[in-house]
Amino acid sequence: MSNQPRLLDVIIFGATGFTGKPTIPQLTKLIKSENLSLTWGVAGRSEEKLKKALLEMQQKTGEDYSNIPVILADIKDPESIEKMTASARIIINAVGPYRFYGEQVIAACVKTGTHHVDVSGEPQFMDLMQLKYHEAAQAKGIYLVSACGFDSIPADMGVIFLQKNFEGTLNSVETFLYTTEEGGPYPGADIHYTTYESAVHGLANWSELPGLRKKLYPNRLPMFKPKAPLKQSIFKNKYINRWCTLFPSADRSMCFKTQRYMYETYKKRPAQVNCYIAYNGLLHLMATLIFGAIVMMFSKFSFTRNLLLKYPSFFTYGMATHEGPTEEKQENTFFHFLLVGEGWPETQLEPTDEFSTPPEKRLLAKVSGRNPGYGATCLMLAMSAVMILTEGHKLPPSGGYYPPGAAFANTSMIEKLNRHGVKFEINPDLKS
Repeated sequence: MSNQPRLLDVIIFGATGFTGKPTIPQLTKLIKSENLSLTWGVAGRSEEKLKKALLEMQQKTGEDYSNIPVILADIKDPESIEKMTASARIIINAVGPYRFYGEQVIAACVKTGTHHVDVSGEPQFMDLMQLKYHEAAQAKGIYLVSACGFDSIPADMGVIFLQKNFEGTLNSVETFLYTTEEGGPYPGADIHYTTYESAVHGLANWSELPGLRKKLYPNRLPMFKPKAPLKQSIFKNKYINRWCTLFPSADRSMCFKTQRYMYETYKKRPAQVNCYIAYNGLLHLMATLIFGAIVMMFSKFSFTRNLLLKYPSFFTYGMATHEGPTEEKQENTFFHFLLVGEGWPETQLEPTDEFSTPPEKRLLAKVSGRNPGYGATCLMLAMSAVMILTEGHKLPPSGGYYPPGAAFANTSMIEKLNRHGVKFEINPDLKS
């Protein structure tokens, strides 16, 4: 990182947005509860809107934000972005979709020697940024960490948590994501338009991934046996009594990258991770699959893709809107990540050693919390920035572009998330 003095420790870029604005109180809460002496500010295109966001959060929390620095920065003005990144030790970047708006900020952070975290769930963007900026970030000694929110941190750090508690050799992990509502159901959307927009463009450009992966990882990992089967069809999970299908997210990609890093750096056997999403009813799952198939098909052609983007509520049956979920719905929605790990009670001398028997040990873990998309996510995003600033000595020895599991495996992130409402448990109660 640059040795030049910085005006601030942290800048929240995009602080007027659906993710950026609620990150303000989460960052404040962390700084106060952890007794940190960190300075912070907000950045975006409009001074008026930034001040309005601060006032809104001040009225909501009772905190005094009247003296918080406001910095003007516009993605379309590279000079303003560079000036912003040079003003802080770390940028919390909440401006998406990152496919269109992310690289400008990362490039400026590399140039000015500034750490960077974001909540991208876009595999193509993350692979491309790793290819382009990992070595440059290492040379500058800065950390660029993407996917610092829900659902990648519960999945990636959940696998790390399971590995640390397994007491033996972990061969494979299956993750199952499901949500519940307290006192609901509540009307309105489940996600904000920007999340939906990112997903549409990700599906439209899915064909980019194989080429990017080959460039990122030209050498294959050894084959670890037995190979964990990927369940392609619909099935029922006996632990949570819910119907499950493949979860088309960045989680599996993030877990793979972290596990590969652990193998290459620490010679630890990588866990094979498969990710699923669970529904309470079979009809709900089938309806979601049908709508998902329509969105996937329409995303491939510019005309139909534009229709998807113009009418998000229609094509998602009201799940995605420009307004996003209501505050009542957010605060009464809970997420649950069940992780089922299988392996052996014995440890290996070498990570490539093979066992003569099938996996005979199983351990369950769970990560859970409130308001996944815009409460827990903002907490995790703020926590990621705090970890880099306060526990940098526990991160990978040099800077670089990392998934959250690789970046934060040796930090106190899990313990601190537990203290702030994101619960990590072994052998959990699965009644909820």
